[in-house]
Amino acid sequence: MENQRPLLYMTLFFLGFLIWQAWVTDHAPPPVEKAETIAAAETTAEGNNRDDLPDAEDVVSEKKEITSIAKSSPAAETVHIKTDVLDVTISTQGGDILEVKLPSYPVSLEQQDIPFTLLTQGPPRYIAQSGLLHDKQAGEDRSHRAPNHYALFTSAQNEYTLQPGAKKLEVPLTWQNEEGILIEKVYIFYPGEFHIDVEYHIQNASGTSWQGRQYRQLRRTVAEDEKKGSMLMGTAAYVGTAYFDGKYEKLKFKDIAEEKLNKEITGGWVSMVQHYFISAWIPASQEDPEKVYAKQIDSAAGPEYLIGLRSAAHTIPAGESGSIKTRFYGGPKLHEKVSKMAPGLDLTSDYGIFTVIARPIFWLLRKIHSVVGNWGWAIIFLTLIIKLMFYKLSETSYRSMANMRKLAPKLKALKDRVGDDKQKYQQAMMELYKKEKINPMGGCLPILIQIPVFISLYWVLLEAVELRQAPWMLWIKDLSIKDPYFVLPLLMGATMFIQQKLNPPPPDPMQAKIFMALPFVFTVFFAFFPAGLVLYWFVNSLLSISQQWVITRNIEKAAKN
Repeated sequence: MENQRPLLYMTLFFLGFLIWQAWVTDHAPPPVEKAETIAAAETTAEGNNRDDLPDAEDVVSEKKEITSIAKSSPAAETVHIKTDVLDVTISTQGGDILEVKLPSYPVSLEQQDIPFTLLTQGPPRYIAQSGLLHDKQAGEDRSHRAPNHYALFTSAQNEYTLQPGAKKLEVPLTWQNEEGILIEKVYIFYPGEFHIDVEYHIQNASGTSWQGRQYRQLRRTVAEDEKKGSMLMGTAAYVGTAYFDGKYEKLKFKDIAEEKLNKEITGGWVSMVQHYFISAWIPASQEDPEKVYAKQIDSAAGPEYLIGLRSAAHTIPAGESGSIKTRFYGGPKLHEKVSKMAPGLDLTSDYGIFTVIARPIFWLLRKIHSVVGNWGWAIIFLTLIIKLMFYKLSETSYRSMANMRKLAPKLKALKDRVGDDKQKYQQAMMELYKKEKINPMGGCLPILIQIPVFISLYWVLLEAVELRQAPWMLWIKDLSIKDPYFVLPLLMGATMFIQQKLNPPPPDPMQAKIFMALPFVFTVFFAFFPAGLVLYWFVNSLLSISQQWVITRNIEKAAKN
């Protein structure tokens, strides 16, 4: 039946999309699950070239001095900090954040006692750094007056724990030079929060004005397949960098390798993005000028990709003190939390070209969950609401299909009468449509309109960290992974087969075979898709069957009368 060709093309196109997405998901780089032992002296032995400092023509080059200091310095120590949601390791060299574990996010349901590791010494190496760079004044010969990430700090203790009931936990690191400049770098942790405030308290007793800039950067080594990322329509498998300068910008590793980034922005932020989790440096003020930079550097661990922010100059007059602040976020892409951190940070939950549709869908899904308390039931109720929203469109489609089903015997007789004369058959078929007042496209357009909604929901269910390890009932313990027993995909395939039987059969034997094969093909591919997405499709198919059966029955009754 010629009117089914557009539907067939759309179905095949969508099937191709699902096949590609299944391949992308299957080949996406696995998350880092467990950090290896931290080598405390690794940063000091990392070669003599300090290309990991921000590029800046107005900042003194400290490569020579830093190299000599690093070589003569004793091995750095580590400071371990624990809160209810963070397990962090910081080095006294530069105050680098070497490791971030998330105790409230286990690696898997089978390994509840092993927290997901976001930052790690590797492999791959993935750390967060921050520091200060001193601006050389006219006629000044002292260049090393600020601690960058090679400087050694001292810490009063090596273990800190946020106690129950405490509002915050401060972890101070201290640095002082021979001229009387005392700088305390303080990490501030909060209960239930994945962000860490970083404050520099500067006391200038040197007798001359101190002027310097703050920089913060994220650096990571990556496997070759991670450099490419998975950018298909904003898929959650994207692994790479991103920054915000009034709009959300993704910067793939291979782009950084080809060309450095050096760009002036106001406020904004920089981040490393992966499925479900991000790390980000966020300025204390979104009104101040910043320079965002990104580049590839060579290190003992191999090529590293670095993205960072550098602030404008801060001046502390002689005999006075001052503070410089920033914020680090390392945790899940929870919409409610990251949206409060900085403008646009919630865009790291990337729904692609259908974001304008996906965001209201996710908002509605969260509202439903706040009432029912279970993400599986929230998906079911969301499916019902979406089905009600498109009820009239679906009704138009099913009525068209029912009318075509009623017309099927006449079309078959017409085909038998004209034989293989396609032109004559087409003309006669169009005359029959006109006589019966049937629009052959009536069943396709409503389906076409609904496809963006389904794809948007697809991204929502894939991207939402809230569904990670979220149970529904019975054997479905995690809606973000495949059904372990393939029950939902089989039920979904059965409902698709029933729907196929409710539709008018195409007279072309080849088309008929393709349509009959689609439920089986979809079942195979959906067997490896997240259970939450299969649940949506299954419930949607059940509702569609009910609606189509009622409409078809009413039309057949009217025809008999």
